[in-house]
Amino acid sequence: MSLFDVYPLFDITPVKAKDVFVYDKDGAEYLDLYGGHAVISIGHSHPEYVCSLSNQLNNIGFYSNSIQNPLQIELAKEIETLSGCKDYQLFLCNSGAEANENALKLASFKTGKSKIIAFKNGFHGRTSAAVAATDNAKIIAPINAQQKVDLFELGDLKGVENALAKNDACAIIIETIQGIGGLDEASTDFLKGLERLSKKHNTLLIADEIQCGFGRTGDFFAFQKHGITPDIISIAKGMGNGFPIGGILIHPNIKASYGLLGTTFGGNHLACAASLAVLKVMRCEDLMSNAKLVSEYFIEKAKTIPQIKAIKGRGLMLGLEFDAPIATMRKDLIFKHYVFTGSAKNPNLLRILPPLTLQKKHIDVFFEALKKVL
Repeated sequence: MSLFDVYPLFDITPVKAKDVFVYDKDGAEYLDLYGGHAVISIGHSHPEYVCSLSNQLNNIGFYSNSIQNPLQIELAKEIETLSGCKDYQLFLCNSGAEANENALKLASFKTGKSKIIAFKNGFHGRTSAAVAATDNAKIIAPINAQQKVDLFELGDLKGVENALAKNDACAIIIETIQGIGGLDEASTDFLKGLERLSKKHNTLLIADEIQCGFGRTGDFFAFQKHGITPDIISIAKGMGNGFPIGGILIHPNIKASYGLLGTTFGGNHLACAASLAVLKVMRCEDLMSNAKLVSEYFIEKAKTIPQIKAIKGRGLMLGLEFDAPIATMRKDLIFKHYVFTGSAKNPNLLRILPPLTLQKKHIDVFFEALKKVL
């Protein structure tokens, strides 16, 4: 049997990884400044993470959500403590797409409405409603296109207000900082405007923090800088450091009932153990502070390179914009200098999404390599 060929692959076969480094089958060492799409948060194979998962697997790895699982309660408490998001409720699932799917479904249940308001260059996943809210026609099948979605430019508050006046939108979904779309961030005024309009028109505000959340920007959630209170917050990626886990934080104004949402694998014992280890390491090693500190150093170095036309993002969710496409540059970084980076919908943007354990010396290595490929 062959694999369904949907991924364009680099000819690299990783067999081992440690902290910010990945090693291929031939023993070559790569500096990982991409983290597998911003997934690796506390570094590859962190001892605390390996120990937590190993110990849990020796006890019980999985049972369904028909029994008590105290790890879920512990995880909810730890997220509340580290994030400062008090009184929210946690629903656990397996991925970012599932998180957004459940967020949108819950918004529709709560409001009795069905249209989604989303934003150009946004990405929310590849499943039913989540992909319909994603600004990429190539991945929206006819069955997904049945979902009604209005797409607006970031900052177009008047357009959103006019759409909400029709009283058919269940949710506004927005990435605080856009990921694959190119690292654009909505302004505080715009986000506060969305919050105000959502309350006025009985529409839920969903903060998609799947890529920008869980400490990546130096704040636990990227939206917290802007002083808003979303109705639902979707999380995944760095939450599990590579183990599949996702979830939504649900405002206490939204009431639960049996059967409203559900999942077989979501919140299983191994997934909870993985995420609890991530939170413990983030706290003990003060990785959010490190993300801010190292980010400042990165930006200072980037400013010295004239070919870089813009520096986007914050924390360790960064983008370097050039005047020309970066595809060749990215390949040279990988194959000539052994550095992983990422691309974006914007062909001129190089994305930097490393583990939050990144140090200044690693940044020096990257910029020396970058100078050689420019």
